[in-house]
Amino acid sequence: MTLEKSLSRVPMVVAWRTAVVAVLLVVTWGYLELKFHAEPMPAREPLEQLPYDIADWSGNREPDFDSSVMNVLGVDDYALRSYRRPGAPSVGLYVGYYSSQRQGDTVHSPLNCLPGAGWVPTEIGRRTLSVADGAGQRSIEVNRVVIQKGLDRQLVFYWYQGHGRVVASEYWGKVYLVTDAIRMNRTDGALVRVMVPIADDGREAEAVSEQAAVSFARDLFPLLGRYLPS
Repeated sequence: MTLEKSLSRVPMVVAWRTAVVAVLLVVTWGYLELKFHAEPMPAREPLEQLPYDIADWSGNREPDFDSSVMNVLGVDDYALRSYRRPGAPSVGLYVGYYSSQRQGDTVHSPLNCLPGAGWVPTEIGRRTLSVADGAGQRSIEVNRVVIQKGLDRQLVFYWYQGHGRVVASEYWGKVYLVTDAIRMNRTDGALVRVMVPIADDGREAEAVSEQAAVSFARDLFPLLGRYLPS
């Protein structure tokens, strides 16, 4: 290669290296923003005040997590309930809220936690729900999973919620976590999980459980904004 050709490549190499350095600086800045900046504490009601009577569902408090589970979850506030209404299967509800996810305590996916309790996912997909909130009707996408332990099966809906956003994808949840830390200086967020037992191994029983899960999620969703701030 001639000296003239070598010199002609210098601006391209410099530009490429400059672009790489710029990207690394942006990523590093984002990381530092995510890790070290003190966050504002948005106004919200504690999850223990989530109503026990939701539409025609009547709820009961389930036993609190023990210290070993709490150490793993790292959650700052949570509600663990069971709800019933006449003619429908019982519904289990867990809402876990993290006021900050900067120091290693992040929302845990049920797909990581449930197998540890012996539940094996047999179906994994998504479901779109039409729900209401303060702005009117909207559609949200949630995860839909069927899990099994021995002969027992359950239908699970779960989603990630925070800053007025509902996300099913864990990948996009992490992307929004970083971008919101930079843009809003906030990393708070929550997991909402609805579980309904399936009476037997037939599709009809699964449909009954899914109808209960859909109905309960629709009744619950308008209330969540008071506990999971936008």
